[in-house]
Amino acid sequence: MRRTFVVWVAVLGLCAVPLGMGAQEAAKEKAAPKSSTTPTIDQSLEMKSASNPRISPDGRRVVYEVVSTNWEDNSFDRNLWLAEVASGEVRQLTSAKKSSTGAEWSPDGKWIGFVSDRPAQISGSPADKRQVYVMSADGGEAQQLTKAENGVSNFDWAPDSKRIAFTTSDPDTKAMKDRKEKYGEYSVVHADYQMEHLWTIELPNGFTNTAAEAKRLTEGNTFSVGGFSWSPDGTRIAFSAQRDPDLISNFSDDIYVVIVADKAVKKIVDTPGPDTNPKWSPDGNKIAYQTSAGSKYFYYTNVKIAVVAAEGGTPEVVTSAFDEDPNLIDWGPDGIYFEAAQKTYGHMFRVNPATKAVERLDTPDHAVTGGASFTRDFKQAAFRMAAENGYGEIYAGTVAPWKAKKLTSMGEQVAAFKVAHREVISWTSADGTKIEGVLYTPPDFTVGKKYPLLVVIHGGPTGVDQPVVNADRYYPIERFVAKGALVLRPNYRGSAGYGEKFRALNVRNLGVGDYADVISGVDSLIAKGCVDRERVGAMGWSQGGYISAFISASSDRFKAVSVGAGISDWMTYYVNTDVTPFTQQYLHAGPWEDPEIYKKTSPISYVLKAKTPTLIQHGENDRRVPIPNAYELRQASGFLLGSILVLTAPSSWSRNLR
Repeated sequence: MRRTFVVWVAVLGLCAVPLGMGAQEAAKEKAAPKSSTTPTIDQSLEMKSASNPRISPDGRRVVYEVVSTNWEDNSFDRNLWLAEVASGEVRQLTSAKKSSTGAEWSPDGKWIGFVSDRPAQISGSPADKRQVYVMSADGGEAQQLTKAENGVSNFDWAPDSKRIAFTTSDPDTKAMKDRKEKYGEYSVVHADYQMEHLWTIELPNGFTNTAAEAKRLTEGNTFSVGGFSWSPDGTRIAFSAQRDPDLISNFSDDIYVVIVADKAVKKIVDTPGPDTNPKWSPDGNKIAYQTSAGSKYFYYTNVKIAVVAAEGGTPEVVTSAFDEDPNLIDWGPDGIYFEAAQKTYGHMFRVNPATKAVERLDTPDHAVTGGASFTRDFKQAAFRMAAENGYGEIYAGTVAPWKAKKLTSMGEQVAAFKVAHREVISWTSADGTKIEGVLYTPPDFTVGKKYPLLVVIHGGPTGVDQPVVNADRYYPIERFVAKGALVLRPNYRGSAGYGEKFRALNVRNLGVGDYADVISGVDSLIAKGCVDRERVGAMGWSQGGYISAFISASSDRFKAVSVGAGISDWMTYYVNTDVTPFTQQYLHAGPWEDPEIYKKTSPISYVLKAKTPTLIQHGENDRRVPIPNAYELRQASGFLLGSILVLTAPSSWSRNLR
């Protein structure tokens, strides 16, 4: 059996800040009663969360997803729930094995479509592949609609509610099947692509567990389809497509329109950089979409919303004055709706495409709102919102004025516990940049008392930490705080929510500026008298793991560091990762063009200074941040620091670490 290795590198020494639990303590944690004042690790993992609300066209009901823990299959499964807006009554819609996700109402409100990898109903369907299912909006058994060989990626209802468009990747060609039979499984890097293409399928008059005939709309090897949407009259579909499905090819995403009747395809947007997520105007004459607007360095510059005629022409950017990444939701009769991060919060917006005026719709200020959907007339919306120090819930209400009613009670899961208090704090970094972060303190926090501190660093780098309550999935933060530590989650330079200039501050400055942001936050708390400088630790995953590796290799300020799937050497990363453009975007060069900038920003360059006990956690099959980064840091640290303990774990266990 193939095993996935998780490399645990524990440099022997005394860790003043607890980074884990022994077997005896873990057993006590699992056996802890529900009345415990702090959730155990198991209880945290078992907490459910609600997301992806979709309001019915008439505004009467909302379907949404609930994530729950499946210990037997070692997975987090999703099922669909339905809420009646008027009464507040909620009920579970799906309970089949595996997950059911991506629910969408038919425009006439009679059906709910979704995708699921549950055991197939239709004879001959491939096992464990996502297919489209349809169920009556009034309940009943869901019926399988598609039987795509490679499963369905996305789907969208036609305006007539009688057809569905979906995307799926092409099956292996006969030549590829013959090759596999003769030579076994292998793939050619940046070749052997299976393109994603558009198909349509009609709803049968009666479901008999036999697949309706799907009709192909796009084909060939010149592009691979991404996001798409139907025109209001149902005669056309706008879609984005890139030259192939490879992650490194997203720069080539452009906007196309296909006529359903004759399958004629026309490219209508062809600007440098990715153009994605097309949405039609209500009259069907224009298309809004997300664009890099020709920016070469689109990994960190602002995404914009642009509008183009449905027949093609010169696009017009309508959010130039909005200094953040807008996530386009839809185009309603009174404007284009989008959501965006705003520092440590998130809000809903609408832009007038004629005047380009942007207005914020939602309240209150200190909340994270997102995932909205709208009724047919755009007068009502459903969305997920988490208030500061609150748990995320599903809401529904009116758009103007923005007035919402809570439909779920997910926060009741933590009501019996004493959870940490989240507070947004700020400090000044070494170069004068203002940095924010979220500080976790215990309910009995005492001013003037010095606490141990754990710095937990998010990934991205365009992630953002927010002062809301979520189920602990990566680290048992509530347990850390309960054991007497403060936790700081810094939104270092490059984080989302603070505008384009802030996101660009770590360009050709990765690690160096990021570390300065972290250490200045630690120093700020020490100066306030609430942190014991002798008991400070750091941890993070991905980009957070990279910054943790930078701390481990270049600082003696921390007593212990945990590096989760981190980068140790940008050259090693570049030649192994499946997203090679990352370093070229942030360092503005390849490793052979400017080796000095790769050296300056790589933790391994400073490893001779390493003195900090370090735990390295990494999955063997991680393609984004490949495991050679972990081995390189382990080898260098082991040579310098001595005793190394390497443990392995099966792949099923390691999956829960990411």
